Amino acid sequence: MAKSARPRAAKPAAPATKPAATRRRAAKAAAPAAEPVIASAADEPLDEATFALRSLQQAHANNRRFEASDDELLHFYEQMVLIRRFEEKAGQLYGLGLIGGFCHLYIGQEAVAVGLQSALSEGHDSVITGYRDHGHMLAYGIDPKVIMAELTGRGAGISRGKGGSMHMFSTDHKFYGGHGIVGAQVPLGAGLAFAHKYRGDGGVCMAYFGDGAANQGQVYETFNMAALWKLPIVFVVENNGYAMGTAVKRGSAETHFYRRGTAFRIPGIDVNGMDVLEVRQAAEVALEFVRGGNGPVLLELKTYRYRGHSMSDPAKYRSREEVQEMREKHDPIEAAKTELLQRGVAEDRIKDIDKKIRQVVAEAADFAESSPEPALAELYTDVVVEQY
Repeated sequence: MAKSARPRAAKPAAPATKPAATRRRAAKAAAPAAEPVIASAADEPLDEATFALRSLQQAHANNRRFEASDDELLHFYEQMVLIRRFEEKAGQLYGLGLIGGFCHLYIGQEAVAVGLQSALSEGHDSVITGYRDHGHMLAYGIDPKVIMAELTGRGAGISRGKGGSMHMFSTDHKFYGGHGIVGAQVPLGAGLAFAHKYRGDGGVCMAYFGDGAANQGQVYETFNMAALWKLPIVFVVENNGYAMGTAVKRGSAETHFYRRGTAFRIPGIDVNGMDVLEVRQAAEVALEFVRGGNGPVLLELKTYRYRGHSMSDPAKYRSREEVQEMREKHDPIEAAKTELLQRGVAEDRIKDIDKKIRQVVAEAADFAESSPEPALAELYTDVVVEQY
């Protein structure tokens, strides 16, 4: 016979309570709002009137070219010719085996370094770049002899023969390299800008990098910090169309590099890097903004290199016709020469500059070839920082 089921005793009713999530929300609402510990650029309202990303581009569009005197334009021409002839000679020395390792020439891009650095204060503002660095050193007024001696690994070189083509360095000139790691100079440039701001010396850092390096993650980490701390730095993308052998459109989703700082509230300027006067005017606009304590600016300089990525690159990824068209229609040196002649500058003055530069470069090469190699003791110098 089946047992009859016992009726279960009813549990006493639990006191009514609010769910835990409701209690947490109520407690949060009752708590006083926390004050921000450190104010930053991000605390400012996102308003087009104050967040004028396009204002510098518009300012540049309204006045694209620097109003240079005849003497100023002659100086720009002379500096560009110096870089061109120096790099041609470096290419010859490399072919003779007098320059070892990698060697990246600046031929075609001369207007970028000359136009930008002519607006800087030598010995006050700092410059840092990648491995294609010879032109930047020359544009900063550094003696061609010690640069050529460095390329050939001589003790008279600016880094006593230990830096070579890619790692030249001169704290005396506030030129901080020459860096072989792609994009590595960008965060270092932010460090230099931080030093300028920390010391309150009014200096600005100009940090160059290429269109290939523009896809490096460390570049965007640097953009964030530079904008957050309003560092006095001008980021310069030298867009020569190719990251080694990869065309920009094949490797970059956003091919307008001057827009790359938008997410970090960094204004950008799109510049014709084959026109030295347009480059100089863009530098004026950017430096006025940065020196005013407004934080960084991003410049995209659209330029072109006539040689391969390095001396070992035959550049078969582009046609001869493409290179020839750039030489014939957009060469920065020929453009400056044409403008000088149109202004009525005597052709003999231009010829005198050409003759002078050939002599300067020949003397630099002779100096480099005749200089002794570094002493073995140089292996042990500058290995560690002995005094801060």
